[in-house]
Amino acid sequence: MFSKKDLYAVDHINITVNRSETLAVVGESGSGKTTLGKTLVGLYKPTTGRIYFHGRDVSTMTDEEYRVYRLKSQYIHQDPYSSLNPYKTVYDILAVPLRANKLVHSKAEEEKAIFETLESVGLNPKAYINKYPFELSGGERQRVSIARALLVKPEFVVADEPVTMLDASLRLEVLDLLLSVQKEMNLSILFITHDLGMAYYMAGERGRAAVMYLGSIMEFGPAKEMLESPLHPYTQALLSAIPEPDPTKSRSKKVMKLRSLDPPNPLRAPPGCKFSDRCPFVMDRCTRERPPLKKVGNTWVACWLY
Repeated sequence: MFSKKDLYAVDHINITVNRSETLAVVGESGSGKTTLGKTLVGLYKPTTGRIYFHGRDVSTMTDEEYRVYRLKSQYIHQDPYSSLNPYKTVYDILAVPLRANKLVHSKAEEEKAIFETLESVGLNPKAYINKYPFELSGGERQRVSIARALLVKPEFVVADEPVTMLDASLRLEVLDLLLSVQKEMNLSILFITHDLGMAYYMAGERGRAAVMYLGSIMEFGPAKEMLESPLHPYTQALLSAIPEPDPTKSRSKKVMKLRSLDPPNPLRAPPGCKFSDRCPFVMDRCTRERPPLKKVGNTWVACWLY
């Protein structure tokens, strides 16, 4: 009676994250950002496609190779309130990955690793090791989450909206911490956010950003160019929605008027461009054919306007 339609949370995406690079992934809730991040670190298994780590296809790795890949690829959760075990102290929370992966061989080694990592994220070890999560502020909890990810000496970290649930006064502090440890440890970071400005802050002058919508990449290229001159109408809409921080000033850009404020049900996404039912520049072709990514200058954009 009912036909079954496949839904791909991440649909035909091809990206590379280089060593020491921050690649920012931007999009609304439901765009597939988190699914992409969790798949890349092995928390989800892809139904199709391939993931390569140091040139090796993850799906063909031996058990030992896969263990190393999982160890070297870490995930920082968005919610610092639910990602820490409320029944364990900070010390015990941080000891879990060390013991589970047999990275230390004595209590002295364990303490040294935990103390050094807490110091690297700006927390005084003696003041925090015996505290429980409920005794910590949101910013402190997120620092503990970052410390947990760094303890195993990763090479690649997915930071999934790590400051969204923090007070505005703490956000820059945590972002700067991530940039600092990235430089110190030569980390590659996939930074997930809904904020183009934050994406540029993390990616930097020479970094890249990818804009996702309903599981697909709409625009991909230099973060600076994307912020200054976005090509895809969806990227333009995201940028125009950023509020003016100074209430005494008028907006420098008008808010783009979309044909619909709400994204469609993913199961009923348009057959052509997934953004066509909201795009103010929609053409007949947009509703019928899915646009491929096309290079325009230094940026790749999936839009029939180009």
